[in-house]
Amino acid sequence: MSVSTEVSPIPADVLTRFVADVFRSQGVRTEDADSVAHLMVEADVGGYGTHGVFRLRQYLARLRDGGCNPTPKRQVVSETAATALIDGDNGLGHLAMRAACNLAMAKASDVGIGWVGIRRGNHAGPLALYVRPQADAGMIGMAAAVGSANHVPPFGGTDLLLGTNPIAFSAPSNDADPFLLDMASTVAAMGKIKVLAQRGELMPEGWMVGKDGAPLTDPTRRGDGFLLPIGGTKGFGLSVAIGLLAGVLNGAAFGADVVDFTSDTESETNTGQFVMALDISAFGDKAAFTRTVSRVFDEFRASPPLPGHDTVRLPGEGKTAAAAARRARGLDLNPGLRKELDKIAQETGVPGPFVDTA
Repeated sequence: MSVSTEVSPIPADVLTRFVADVFRSQGVRTEDADSVAHLMVEADVGGYGTHGVFRLRQYLARLRDGGCNPTPKRQVVSETAATALIDGDNGLGHLAMRAACNLAMAKASDVGIGWVGIRRGNHAGPLALYVRPQADAGMIGMAAAVGSANHVPPFGGTDLLLGTNPIAFSAPSNDADPFLLDMASTVAAMGKIKVLAQRGELMPEGWMVGKDGAPLTDPTRRGDGFLLPIGGTKGFGLSVAIGLLAGVLNGAAFGADVVDFTSDTESETNTGQFVMALDISAFGDKAAFTRTVSRVFDEFRASPPLPGHDTVRLPGEGKTAAAAARRARGLDLNPGLRKELDKIAQETGVPGPFVDTA
């Protein structure tokens, strides 16, 4: 294959077919392969590139080495009118999270709220995938997860006992975009640091410190230091709270029980997550809620910016238009990721997704 310095964006549907075919080559059921591939590419379309197709190599390593079950028999192991607990049977994490999102929304439609926990799950991409549907349906959404590896010590300590433990919220408005916040409880997600390493770029100071407490900026040395929690003790406390709700409550891993899903590709991770959906109409008029949200957001945007700052923007603002543009134009994947996907194609015997432009 010739090497070109010019590369064209890859259409989302082409990338989805490639990822699904790769999963099928590893024994994943056709329906499951299609679902996970769709969600992974949707992460890239939505602007969450650190948690999209970039993760394919990690998922394949776990499927190859027995750490992830290619043919899970997912089941609801306990349930009430408003709650449920799903056992993901150690399958690809997107499958259990998608099921949890759908079930939470169904329960919210019936009784006003749905809260669905997951045990024996796996890494499932960005939480935005599992709260945006609630906002699109006129509901409030929330989701959280115990991180898939421990990169953070308890505040003031040195033992790695916490992950990035992300949390996400969504709410509808009358604007082009719903409110959509998807954040790690650390200053930066580990995925962003891995992408910088793939690109050969440095980290900003303040993301990580070395074991001597000095700033660490080389992403290839991420194993030599600690991720920092947002807001110091506040981020530490938030991370612990997420661990209790997404991990301990569900009978999933937390603390020293967490398995590093990258370095250990043979052990079950027992990753814990939860998804919540809240029906706004259970509290009042849904139209009044969205009108008020839009009015308040307009007030925020009208606030004169501080010197050196751009106009105020809300979490999630502009994402709908940006996703539509990516879907229409195709996805620009960095050279390192394109090279990795070509390697995966060669290793699995699946035709690669790229066509040279030279």
